[in-house]
Amino acid sequence: MTHHLEQPMDNALLARLTEVTNIIATLKAQYQRAPNNVSLLAVSKTRDIAEIRTLLAAGQQDFGENYLQEAVTKIAALKEEAIEPAPVWHYIGGIQSNKTKPIAEHFDWVHTLASEKVATRLAQQRPAELAPLNVLIQINIDDEHNKSGIQPEAINALAEVVLSLPRLKLRGLMVIPRAEDNLAAQALPFQRLRELLLSTQQRYGDQLAEFNQLSMGMSGDIEAAIKEGATWVRVGTAIFGPRTVSKS
Repeated sequence: MTHHLEQPMDNALLARLTEVTNIIATLKAQYQRAPNNVSLLAVSKTRDIAEIRTLLAAGQQDFGENYLQEAVTKIAALKEEAIEPAPVWHYIGGIQSNKTKPIAEHFDWVHTLASEKVATRLAQQRPAELAPLNVLIQINIDDEHNKSGIQPEAINALAEVVLSLPRLKLRGLMVIPRAEDNLAAQALPFQRLRELLLSTQQRYGDQLAEFNQLSMGMSGDIEAAIKEGATWVRVGTAIFGPRTVSKS
């Protein structure tokens, strides 16, 4: 039986959510972004289910998770509660090819696709009763050895593979750029990602009719991301407060 959420108030958590949503609204207006095309992804890794319930009750529906086993436990528990509206789950961690099955089975979005092998496995393991899995290709925009993602010139090859897999829907690009401390420097990689999105749209046309998402920007560079066209901003600590638990 489905039920609507009645969750005890966590006033500090709700205040932080309101502050973040207000910042996003202010930046959307400042940079003349359309009203509904910047979405907040609450990064809920290491946070407990009670906090997620509180945010759901306040209208936050999209949640990003990095740690697979922890995420699957939370997803299953909240699914059992049959909360309406249901949370939308985004996988935003690195993907090992031997861990694709639970991602394919439990998530609505994947922001970190970075190989043909992972794409093929996700498609093969996506349950038939679920909608196609929304995927974004992660770009290693600064060519950093310690970060996941493909090189910009490899987008077309991976896009061709995803287009051949009906259980996946290619929705856009994602980036985690090198940290910079001023707006102009922060904006450059986001501008490059936007240009890559546009050039890929032009190349494939109607084949990628819904290829319009840019997952970029976190608490420290959210202004630059919104300025340059982000459609998803990934915010954790600014909503939930400092993390006190470390998980792998």
